Order: sequence, then structure tokens, then C-alpha cells
Amino acid sequence: MENININAQKANRFDAIVIGSGMTGGMAAKELTEKGLKVLMLERGREVKHITDYSTAGKNPWEFEHRGRTPINSAEEYWSNVRFYGSLVSEDVGGLFTNDKQNPFIEKRPFDWIRAYHTGGKSMHWGRQSYRWNPGDFEANAKEGVGIDWPIRYNDLAPWYSYVEKFVGISGQKEGWDDVIPDSEFLPPMPMLPPEVYFKDAMMKKLNRRVTIGRIANLSEAQPQHTALGRGSCQTRNKCVRGCPFGGYYSSLAGAIPAAMRTKRLTMRHNAIVSELIYDEKKQKAVGVRVIDQLDRSVTEYFAKIIFVTAGAMNSAALLLGSKSARFPNGLGNDSDQVGRNVMDHHLGSGASATIEGFEDDYYFGSRPTGLYIPRFRNIGNDKRKDYMRGFGYQGGASRAGWNRGIGMDGFGADFKKGLSEPGGWSISFTGFGEILPDPNNRMYLDPEKKDQWGIPQIVFDAAFSENELAQRRDILISGAEMLEAAGFKNISTFDNKNHMGLGIHEMGTARMGRDPKTSVLNQFNQIHACKNVFVTDGACMVSASCVNPSLTYMALTARAADFAVGELKRGNL
Repeated sequence: MENININAQKANRFDAIVIGSGMTGGMAAKELTEKGLKVLMLERGREVKHITDYSTAGKNPWEFEHRGRTPINSAEEYWSNVRFYGSLVSEDVGGLFTNDKQNPFIEKRPFDWIRAYHTGGKSMHWGRQSYRWNPGDFEANAKEGVGIDWPIRYNDLAPWYSYVEKFVGISGQKEGWDDVIPDSEFLPPMPMLPPEVYFKDAMMKKLNRRVTIGRIANLSEAQPQHTALGRGSCQTRNKCVRGCPFGGYYSSLAGAIPAAMRTKRLTMRHNAIVSELIYDEKKQKAVGVRVIDQLDRSVTEYFAKIIFVTAGAMNSAALLLGSKSARFPNGLGNDSDQVGRNVMDHHLGSGASATIEGFEDDYYFGSRPTGLYIPRFRNIGNDKRKDYMRGFGYQGGASRAGWNRGIGMDGFGADFKKGLSEPGGWSISFTGFGEILPDPNNRMYLDPEKKDQWGIPQIVFDAAFSENELAQRRDILISGAEMLEAAGFKNISTFDNKNHMGLGIHEMGTARMGRDPKTSVLNQFNQIHACKNVFVTDGACMVSASCVNPSLTYMALTARAADFAVGELKRGNL
């Protein structure tokens, strides 16, 4: 029996294990395999194959039984997803999000946990808005006495931003705005529509506010490194949520995983739920993982020299909390009691809209995957607020009403139909994305009694907006209306959907980086302070949230950590 166990360990032994196949898991696998390591990637969900498994990608509206709407059974089983305006579980998405009824969680305070358990994870569904953090984002905590200081600065990450951007492919316009959104390595920008160009000029002249085209991980012009992986330029179909058979937008399924696969050093296991990191008390390091098969409940152990925990901020923290030992009675790496704390997100759902007169002779073709971006202008430079800290940006844009406007109109017959065949009037709308401050009382933890169907403790969420975020939301409405009025637009209205944490789908902060092991979980290279061969590089590592979409920063941190890990491994330090 002892020899059988030894042989099993040899068969299940790798140089590195990557937990999760999403945005950061894919990048970790790519970097580690390309640097010569034999890597096992563990995905808790089902396998989804690029192109062939995008079942709805080519369907027309009339081919859907419910015309693309959310079926009743989906509303019941995907109850958290439905709160995101219902769009995540509509028929055209093709069942790519996680069933909440089968994968329950507990809300002490309302929290929407949006998950995608399959190959590629949420990288298949992200909004793809991609912005670098600015130098001040890494310094704000220390200057303002909020949370703890970042252990790195912008210059530490800048070369890794460039490295990742070239691989991913970011479309955008160089602006030279290093104080708010530093320029990336850009592909040609998507076009601005005529009313948007007018709006941009008006904002600079009248309010001294900057406007640019949204920076997005869609290939405006595919480069050789992209076509080598089978990716092509964006077709501007506006069906990204269905999965892109052209590889026009970046996902780990279309980008990082194929890159790792071509090294022939990547092994993937699907339906593999990691229940625990195995810690060796004598070696004082993690030696492997314990995995439950989602389908048959069998348990397998895999072993490796280094482990990258990239399961998403909540699942990564839950895995650390559930990995208890004599050395770590409160969870692996949780000496500081910070695992699960400081939950952050971005608040959204508030903004402003208006109608635009004129521009009747201006048309556009296709559907861009992006629109306008108005970077943060509050608490920047001479603009200082007394009612809240940090700030927000806006995302949105202009459009002309299409034929579907007729759904809510009176009329019938040939003239009515003919009228709908022409584009309608122009309108503009944008939504604020605001920064949420770290707060140790915003947390998630494991329920001591309730478990899921695989025997793993359920996650409890206990987090909410503070007055700081609520004050930002009030200003988002006021500032949004102010800009539209300054531009001379009509029928201005504001909206606030009054949602709660989680709906930004940018959850982060549950295992933060820091210099002091007493107040943080990870060091400046994303290593667990007290268990150096475990790296956490997803949103869990974040120390603050900024107000820009975070995935680009996650990937840059992951590439940097992987480079460091391989170097340490070669030096014999791991």
C-alpha cells in the first residue's frame, strides 16, 4: 500500500499548480509554462471549448424560444445573477453563469456574488474595459490614512502592464493623462461617434473635464502574436456575452490557455473543486492540494513545488480559511486575521442621460464594444471634496434608436414599419463607477455549520456601502446632469438603481498585500508571508480599489509574481 501511495504521488506531481482558469489563472499558467514549468490547472467547473461551445454565438433573435429573455426557471435558479438587470442569464448567454441554487451562499447583508464556473471563468464575460492605475492610486492609502499602504508603487508594475497589454491587445487613444489613467500599449482606438466628439470638446472647453474613447481588450487590429493563437480582429457584432468565436476580445480561453497549451507543459483538470491546501508541518510549506471531483465526489491529491491561488477573491479567501493545520488554526496564511476582510468592489448603477438634437445625417455601422470614458476628476489636483474621499469615472456613450424602439410605440401598418426602418434620434447616457474604501468590517467568512453539496462550508457575506460611497453616488448624479447640461443636450434625467456590493463584479481585497505580516496576508510579490510557496494574485490581493476596472492590474500582478516565483524556484528558495 505504501508503494502504491508513492506511485500515486509521482503521477500527480507537478512543478506548479494553478487553481482557477480565469483571468489570473490563465495568465499564471501561461507565464509558468513558458518559463519551463510543468503546470496543473484545476478548474472547478465544466469544460468549455473555444468556438465549438459558444452555442448561441451565431443565433438570430427569432431563433431563441423566449426571444432572448430570461426564462422563469433561470430567474429562480440564478437569483443572484438576475439582480444584474437580468442580462447575465438571458437565453443568448447560453448558460455560462453559475447556478446559485446549486452553489448557495449566505447574505448577512445583501451581496451579489456573480460566478462563472467553467473554462476561462469570468474572463469569458468581463466588460473588457482596461485601464492602468495611476501612481496616486498606489499611494492614496498611505497619504490619507486609509487601510494600509501598498507594498509596491506604479513603477514596479509599469513594465508588467506593458508586457500584458501587448499580449492581450488593448484598443485605445494615447492622451498623456498620467495623473488619472496612464497610457497603455495601444492598438488603434475604436471610433468616437460625432455627438461624442462634440461632447468631448464641450467638456474640455466648458468644464475642463477630460473625455476619451473607452480602452478595451478587443482587437481593433489583430497583431501577429494574436493571430498566432487563432485570434482575429473584432467584428463589432456586440455579442461578446455569447463568447467570441473570432477571438476578437481577450479571454483566457482564447488567449492565455492556448498559449500555455502550445508549450505542451500544461495539464488541465475540469470539475475539480479544490477543498484544501495541504500544509506540511515539517517542511513548513504547502505541498499540494486536495481535490473533490464535482461529478462523482471522489477525492484526489496533487502535489507541486509552488501553488498559485487564482480562484477569484472570494473563493481564494475561502480556500485559505478552510485550509487549517496546527500551524495555521485560523486558515492558511491567516496570522493577521485579514483573510476574508476588507471586501471591496466598485459601485455602479447611478448616472445620467439625455437626448441630443441634430446629427440626423450622421450614421454608424456595426456595434462598437466600447463607448466614452470620462476619467476621475474629483479629489484630483485642485478639486477637493469635503463630503467624500477618492472618486469615480463614467462609462457610456451616444447611440441612435433602432427598430426595436417600436416595441414601446403606438402604431401599425406600412407607414409605421417604414418609419422604423430609419434610425431614430440620438441619445447619450453614462454610468458612474466609484471607488469603495477598504474596511475590515466588510468581510466574508465560512459558516461553521452550513455546507454545500460537496461538504465545503458556505461563504457568508457581511459587507455594505459606507457613507463615503453613498456621497459619491449623489455626486455622480449631480455631476452627470451638469455635464449634459453644459453640452446643451435636452431632456436630462438622472438614475440611481440603488444596488449593493457585488454587482460591480470587481470583488477584491480579501487577502491583501502589505509590508507587515501583522496587518496583511501577502508580501510585495503576492507570496503568503508565512508560506512562501503559495501565491495569491487575483482580486484578493488588492489593498485598495481605485475607480477603474481592475482586471488589467490583476494580470500585470500575476505576470510579475510568476516571474518572481520561477526565479526563486531556480535559486532554491522555494
